[in-house]
Amino acid sequence: MKILVNKKEYNLNIDPDMPLLWVLRDILYLTGTKYGCGIGVCKTCTVLIDGVPEQSCVVPVSYVENKEITTIEGLSADGNHPLQKAWFEKSVSQCGYCQPGFILQAAYLISKNPKPSLDDINRALSEHICRCGTYSKIREAILFATKE
Repeated sequence: MKILVNKKEYNLNIDPDMPLLWVLRDILYLTGTKYGCGIGVCKTCTVLIDGVPEQSCVVPVSYVENKEITTIEGLSADGNHPLQKAWFEKSVSQCGYCQPGFILQAAYLISKNPKPSLDDINRALSEHICRCGTYSKIREAILFATKE
């Protein structure tokens, strides 16, 4: 099976039902995508599949054949994406565990709406869970990243 992750093609001989999360972490060693709940509820494991946020813990790898996957490692080659810079500038992370999922969801949001309102941000992130409660800093960083 061939999959495209962060613009790099991989030929894998694996169980097609294996969750994408485990392929990313345990086979490709892209450990930026984190395991949270394992049932697609917390959104910690969010990646972009053909540009759309999906929970990699519940997506079988067979689903992503012939699709483009972007993980936090592939968002920018040097960590220079406006959201990554804003996360740093606004000191968003406490433990940081859930942040890759939030950043990829936010990247999708601003790809569709370059100037989101606070309501737009709240709606887009409403299902994401941060155990540290950094929600206000996350919103602040997204607004910061989208201002000119």
